[in-house]
Amino acid sequence: MTLAIRVIPCLDVDNGRVVKGVNFVNLRDAGDPVELALAYGQAGADELVYLDITASSSNRETTYDMVRRTADQLFIPLTVGGGVRAVEDVDRLLRAGADKVGINTAGLSNPSLITDAAKKFGNQCIVLSVDVRRADTPSGFEATTHGGRQSSGRDALEWIVEAVERGAGEVLLNSMDADGTKNGYDIELIRAARAAVSVPLIASGGAGALADFPPAVEAGANAVLAASVFHFGELSIGDVKQELRTAGCVVR
Repeated sequence: MTLAIRVIPCLDVDNGRVVKGVNFVNLRDAGDPVELALAYGQAGADELVYLDITASSSNRETTYDMVRRTADQLFIPLTVGGGVRAVEDVDRLLRAGADKVGINTAGLSNPSLITDAAKKFGNQCIVLSVDVRRADTPSGFEATTHGGRQSSGRDALEWIVEAVERGAGEVLLNSMDADGTKNGYDIELIRAARAAVSVPLIASGGAGALADFPPAVEAGANAVLAASVFHFGELSIGDVKQELRTAGCVVR
């Protein structure tokens, strides 16, 4: 059975507001997260991702209240990441209504977090969120931490393989080089990750036009994620799904 390609809006949340920038800087306000989440649910989004983009860097808890308010009214899967440092954080987010939890910075400093969380809650709940940029590593890609602000020194593909072996059931692959540029997804990165692991891959970073989506799927992505093109009304979920259908992809 061919799994349908998922179209996923991503809401980067900073102090309770959705923001979007280019290459992780120059953020501008894009609205209220709960209102946007509900609008995306009605527009046909298959899933939704909340990333609390300053939780790890400013040592602040993810907004559980925002998750609760969203989960009460949203009927599509919700993934939440940002500031997840312990198994207890995963537990609290799942109890607040998240379906899946993204682990990024803390996973790199404490890989056993992924192992322990996957054992307790199941692989399907644990998403490895990895912010990748080109660097002088064996694969040519490195994993970064703290919302892309710091180098981890880890080869990104080696880390993705390790995290999946530890129990991550899905990989949210964010290209920092492409983030917010609207020049298309990082096809080389998607292909490299697809060759390295078999779990579902969510391609993130760089969507700017309808034509950008099918190549990401052809490169191996099981889901396509975008932010600013949806938030600012440049593209609609329906248009993206139609573009994927036209390219021969199965969509919901």
